Amino acid sequence: MRRLFLGLACLFLIFGCGGRVPTGDNARILLLGDSMFASNKAVNGSVADSVEAALGLEVVDRSVPAARYFHALPISGSAGLNLTQQFREGSWDVIVLNGGGNDLLFGCGCGRCDGMLNRLISADGRSGAIPAFVASLRKTGARVVYAGYLRNPGTATPIKVCGPAGNELDRRLAELDKLDSGMVFLPMSDLVPYGSLSYHQIDRIHPSRTGSREIGLRIAREIGPGLGRPPDTYLSTKN
Repeated sequence: MRRLFLGLACLFLIFGCGGRVPTGDNARILLLGDSMFASNKAVNGSVADSVEAALGLEVVDRSVPAARYFHALPISGSAGLNLTQQFREGSWDVIVLNGGGNDLLFGCGCGRCDGMLNRLISADGRSGAIPAFVASLRKTGARVVYAGYLRNPGTATPIKVCGPAGNELDRRLAELDKLDSGMVFLPMSDLVPYGSLSYHQIDRIHPSRTGSREIGLRIAREIGPGLGRPPDTYLSTKN
């Protein structure tokens, strides 16, 4: 049953989303990541759409479903499946980022993941693929906001087994946060109300339009001061 659930999860992660990638000649915010960000692009209800609506600023969204840091087989970086290859040069004020979940799911089945976690980010947050990528983004002068993953408190999900590894990933990202004042780890583990089904699609993996909106609003609250609309304006878009 566990293998069945993981197989279904993989299919949903690969085929569950899609949509536009704006050019963003005047954009100041770049968004990189996997299906948590890419969900609902086709219906203009993605995380990037929510941030745009909240701040009144264009967001260049290069997120791609199933993106990850490590691949067992060569995959074209131009497709964005290699998360680090999603970056494009620009005058970015803020780069919003997520990722690592697909490496845990595909790379170790969310089971014995100590090795994969260490490849992604060390226990102290100082080394690994994620700190290296964040450091390269910070060298551009942009602030970096690294978003964590949603949870499903009180409800069933095919990837419930990923909870412990996901919690440890969050803990390590919080350690990375402490090392650089220009990088913020923004957890999403407490965003979904207990027992709520409205924040996820029917697969219980990807965010629904409600979930994408709330993720985007949390990100907008983090990056909004001094960038875009005043907080009392964009916070009111939640209601």
